[in-house]
Amino acid sequence: MGKSMFTIKGNLCSERVRLGRALQKPPITQEELAKKIQFMGMEDMTALIISRIEKNQRHVCDAELLYLARALHVTMDWLVGESDVR
Repeated sequence: MGKSMFTIKGNLCSERVRLGRALQKPPITQEELAKKIQFMGMEDMTALIISRIEKNQRHVCDAELLYLARALHVTMDWLVGESDVR
């Protein structure tokens, strides 16, 4: 078959999602992050999805990245490692 359309395996935000949760005051769990995102309108987000994102086992679509950034009070650039400014 042909080349994969994805040149990056996994996702760019796995480490930063985990770090973003840890930097919350107080730190939040995957379940708490999922609930925050559900409350914001992405009702199908679960702690299992957060876990798979953090383990780099699941790609993150742009809408999910936006919700993750908003729930963690960081920028999308920070989540993908393009900025040190949260």
